[in-house]
Amino acid sequence: MAGVYIHIPFCRKACHYCNFHFSTSLALKNGFLNALLNEIKLRKDYLATHLISTVYLGGGTPSILEQEELETILQAIRREYRLQADAEITLEANPDDINTDKLLAWKAAGVNRLSIGVQSFFEEDLNWMNRAHTADQSVMSLELAKQHFDNITIDLIYGTPGLTDDKWQQNVEKAISLQIPHLSCYALTVEPKTALHDMIRKRKLEDIDSDQQARQFLLLIDWLEAAGYQHYEISNFSLPGKKSVHNSSYWSGESYIGLGPSAHSFDGRGRQWNIANNALYIQSLQKNELNCEREELSQSQQLNEYIMTSLRTMEGMKAEYIAKKFGAESFQQVVSSAKKFLTQQLMIEQDGNFILTKKGKLYADGIAADLFVSK
Repeated sequence: MAGVYIHIPFCRKACHYCNFHFSTSLALKNGFLNALLNEIKLRKDYLATHLISTVYLGGGTPSILEQEELETILQAIRREYRLQADAEITLEANPDDINTDKLLAWKAAGVNRLSIGVQSFFEEDLNWMNRAHTADQSVMSLELAKQHFDNITIDLIYGTPGLTDDKWQQNVEKAISLQIPHLSCYALTVEPKTALHDMIRKRKLEDIDSDQQARQFLLLIDWLEAAGYQHYEISNFSLPGKKSVHNSSYWSGESYIGLGPSAHSFDGRGRQWNIANNALYIQSLQKNELNCEREELSQSQQLNEYIMTSLRTMEGMKAEYIAKKFGAESFQQVVSSAKKFLTQQLMIEQDGNFILTKKGKLYADGIAADLFVSK
């Protein structure tokens, strides 16, 4: 099983908190599409031995694509890669792009899952975020999307300036009332060189409150689990049968290929990432060249990646897998380091798996880093 990620590096507006690679100019869109089609062909051997079970179009804003452009991309994937007949094909979409014609076009192209960037159901939040849609569009787009797709996820952000616990609860309850089967909920992070970073530095917005973020994360777990959602990964919740297959493959260490500028790939041994520059990406592929960097991962790096990703999931870190793949010495080192977290009730051991408790999930990254092996 393997996945394909396709980065569409264009947006209509620049969200103030976003540090992903994108451009608000569409001047290079045609050049990008030609380059992407060439990269799809040039790299068809990267996952030659794998059956592709998922395709994920992210960005940027993939819903900015015209129907013919989307169809051409997905046809190229089907032609050059071994795509599973029932593959999960996800398209990220903004609420302001969603209408009946587009929904029908996406479905006709083979998309069977939508990831809709709601972020908040409050107008004042969308304004300071500089989102392109309104609060009304958030609701209307979801109601419309549900008429055509039964596999939908939305993004929500918590721990934001001015977001009270009551407002956060209203956001979550709105998603529940709309019967959205999957939610990805993220604490706001302030990234360097973003408009948000500048606004906080100039005191136009309050700084991030870590206590608020921790509290709202724990409340989120309570509310969604009470509503029947499964907390299957730190930031992700789903109703039965609606987990993200694509993202789950990341967390379980499966191979994937990333296509498009800034996209990352992993083949089980090393990582590869494309240049985060649209013009240079296009120029290199016009010459049938790849503008990318690669890093081979040592055994200890592979183990540390497994620790980091597995601890984010409800299945946790599998001791037997560590012993089998990385050896007895690494196994003993990790298990020994984990003992203090068991004592502190930040982690439990269940059927040989080390799983973070609700409180432990607050410190997931720090706990993982403490378990890393250094040899």
